[in-house]
Amino acid sequence: MGITRRFKKGSDSILQNSDKQWEMVNEGTSSVRSDYDFTQIEIPKVDSQNLQESDTLVEVPPVPSSTRVDQPQSENKIGKRWIKHFDAYIIKKFLGTFFFAILLLLAIVVMFDINEKLDAMLTAPLKETVFKYFLNFLPYFANQFAPLFVFITVIFFTSKLADHSEIIAMLSSGISFKRLMVPYLVSASLIAAGTLVLALYIIPPANVKRIEYTNQWVKNKRVDFGDNIQLQVKPGVMAYMSRYDNTTRRGFRFTMEQFDGNKLVSRITAEDVRYDTLGRWTLNNYTVRTFDGLKEVLARGEIIDTMLNVEPRDFLISKNDQEMMTSPELREYINKQKARGVANLQQFELEYEKRFAMTAAAFILTVIGLSLSSRKVRGGMGINIGIGLMLSFSYILFMTVTQTFAISGYTSPRLAMWIPNIVYTVIAIFLYRRAAR
Repeated sequence: MGITRRFKKGSDSILQNSDKQWEMVNEGTSSVRSDYDFTQIEIPKVDSQNLQESDTLVEVPPVPSSTRVDQPQSENKIGKRWIKHFDAYIIKKFLGTFFFAILLLLAIVVMFDINEKLDAMLTAPLKETVFKYFLNFLPYFANQFAPLFVFITVIFFTSKLADHSEIIAMLSSGISFKRLMVPYLVSASLIAAGTLVLALYIIPPANVKRIEYTNQWVKNKRVDFGDNIQLQVKPGVMAYMSRYDNTTRRGFRFTMEQFDGNKLVSRITAEDVRYDTLGRWTLNNYTVRTFDGLKEVLARGEIIDTMLNVEPRDFLISKNDQEMMTSPELREYINKQKARGVANLQQFELEYEKRFAMTAAAFILTVIGLSLSSRKVRGGMGINIGIGLMLSFSYILFMTVTQTFAISGYTSPRLAMWIPNIVYTVIAIFLYRRAAR
């Protein structure tokens, strides 16, 4: 008996033999069922010319359009998505934990700061305390320690994921440790970009108001007096004042000399000099001597205005002046002061380099944090958090020591700020390779 047509229905096969007889065969037991109403089955038509008597044809009728479920086009492109579900999950955990930790820290800092400056804050107007001090102090403090809190954040929430076996599940699903690092670095990039913009352009103007408040109500650290001030106004022109008072903007026993090589060309002296906000220096009771070989020309007068490329902040340097300048202003100030022969610029150079070094530290500490906390340990995440805090404090201590070397002149400010990053980069590479295995 040659089978010419065969149609599947569940585990049964419907057969039509050469005598046009229908029968159903259960393939599991090879039994024949004759109690099935074959007249209700619609058999698709097949061209008999393309079939031989011994051929077996299996056809599946098309699914009616009423029961067809169209898949959304987005599912067809899911493999092309740049951010996977686990990427979004880790980024959300990273950023959420980071901002929560920062807010928690700021709340504690505010309590201690109020307790320390309570007398001054009771004296100062409440409006200035809130809007002039705290509104500018909190972003400054948060930005200073943001890279270290990135590290603590990574340690905390990654240890929690590992403790719940979520990291194991991700790696078991075929995600490599290198691929797992991607959402961490994306989150660190977002935080680093934000802190860099704040440090370069936004926080320095805010520090002006914060430092003004502390100088007025807490403790005045502003330098308003200077003695024996000598600086180079421009190449070949030297200025000297025996004393300058910034409260009255008045200097005494002013002298300015102009040289042509080693030869003195002219000399201006004045009993006192005043500075105004337009950048003008007014000389009172002045004397001008001009030298031409052995000939000398003398001129006297009561008042003369001069435009000198000098400001009081060029020679009256306070402790926190470097924090009130944006990075372009800081770079310009450093170059101008070096051209004038001013020494003791290490604090300004350290501040300039610190803003970039702390941004790079966010990536280094993120790699270290993930490498340390990605494994589930018997002691729980408390051990990982303890290691993270220890490394955080060691990083701060290391940076403080290298800054001291720069101030003492043993190293350059750039090298002093980048030495901790170089050392911790080596540690990050070692821990990453160990964790990837």
